Amino acid sequence: MNEEMLRATVEKLVRELAGATPASAAGTPAAAGTSKPAAAVEDGCLNDITEVDLRTQYLVEHPQDREGFMALKLRTPARLGVGRAGARYKTATYLRFRADHAAAQDTVFSMVAEEYPAKHGYVPVKTLCKDKDEYLTRPDKGRRFDEENQAVIKKTLGNKPRVVLAVGDGLSSVAIETNAADCIKAIQAGLKNYGIETTTVPFIQFCRVGAGDHIGELTGCEVICLLVGERPGLVTAESMSAYITYEPRLGVPESKRTVVSNIHKGGTGAVEAGAHIAELIHTILEKKASGVGLVRS
Repeated sequence: MNEEMLRATVEKLVRELAGATPASAAGTPAAAGTSKPAAAVEDGCLNDITEVDLRTQYLVEHPQDREGFMALKLRTPARLGVGRAGARYKTATYLRFRADHAAAQDTVFSMVAEEYPAKHGYVPVKTLCKDKDEYLTRPDKGRRFDEENQAVIKKTLGNKPRVVLAVGDGLSSVAIETNAADCIKAIQAGLKNYGIETTTVPFIQFCRVGAGDHIGELTGCEVICLLVGERPGLVTAESMSAYITYEPRLGVPESKRTVVSNIHKGGTGAVEAGAHIAELIHTILEKKASGVGLVRS
């Protein structure tokens, strides 16, 4: 392969990475609505392929109804209309999949910044897990606290608080750093409108959802709302959920939790979710039930 052929091959690949129609398909419409123009090599580097909005990237050549398909595709970030190269994915599709998968893995193994709790006025506590590896392999330890952390929780939250708001890192540090603070402020503001006061917010390192049950056992709180970073997927690594439990205690069944999920910029925004959660907590206190019990009441 001579230099001219190599250059042509690289240029074709670059266009495909950006979602543009390959040069060989001259005369067909350009790929609809990629979020950026065709990528260019700048200073020896390609543009970041993860910046392309999958809802606007269409890689099928010679489609029968591009406009109709794009109208459907704009409603979901699912990997639709990715085209194919023979029986395989196109290079652009494969590289984007690998990039999104790598981002998800990085999120699981990364830690919330050390200064994060102090920055937002949260009190740091830690479950029985000694490090991230143990957290990932021993979920049971992520649901309990040792005696030292139990003492901190009792001192911070007091005896029988009505509502406890807590933040746990969970499986996505990015989700917490991106969404939790704004969501907590919105919840607090909403509850204040109902005349409901909250305690100082604990930040739980190596947190599983069940850690909220142990907090309920230690404090006797009426309701706990635990914000947790969710397991990242290939669409976003920033998704957070709120788990709200009435009378949380050790051994409470999962069916007794009310969950607000997909809190992120591509789902329900943090502030909007916070306002909704505040209303839910008010309802849960009135009905004295959460989860399936709330539905039946």
